[in-house]
Amino acid sequence: MADVGSGGTWLDPEVIQQIFIRSRRRRTLEGLTPREREVLSLMAQGRSNQAIADTLFVSAGSVEKHISSLLGKLDLPPVDGENRRVMAVLRYLESEER
Repeated sequence: MADVGSGGTWLDPEVIQQIFIRSRRRRTLEGLTPREREVLSLMAQGRSNQAIADTLFVSAGSVEKHISSLLGKLDLPPVDGENRRVMAVLRYLESEER
């Protein structure tokens, strides 16, 4: 790799790390089924599980299963002090910004 003085480029390692993190998050969202993405979209609108169920004409239990599945696919295990539902919505919103 050429150094900057010779016309090469330099990127801060933190910038590179953030690029990889965002890329990985986008790929993870792409792994969701269309229904899981729909549920996540409704979650991002602030809807409750019952409101999501009513919108999609499914049971609240089905919504819970979709949410459980998408949380797993987004690699959001239960962690003290974090709301996995909010973390999933944040990832969704980040992906929509691009």
